Amino acid sequence: MRTHLAPVTAEPTAADLAAIDSEWPLIAAELDVLDAEITLLYAEDHGGPSPLDWRRLRRAEARVTRAATDLTARTDPRRAA
Repeated sequence: MRTHLAPVTAEPTAADLAAIDSEWPLIAAELDVLDAEITLLYAEDHGGPSPLDWRRLRRAEARVTRAATDLTARTDPRRAA
């Protein structure tokens, strides 16, 4: 069993924080998908998911697609408009 943690050698750089900030819309959209999927799993034990639950999942998945497309367009100079 491990009795100690590895020491943290450095704090995140400004570039690391900027990368996280630029990816945040995608991260948030993926968290929305996870939340919708958890809701569907919970609904299985309580009569099944409603049409609104399924719609919520579809909309969250669409947000992930849009956020990934936007992120790619911002980070790939060949796709910049």
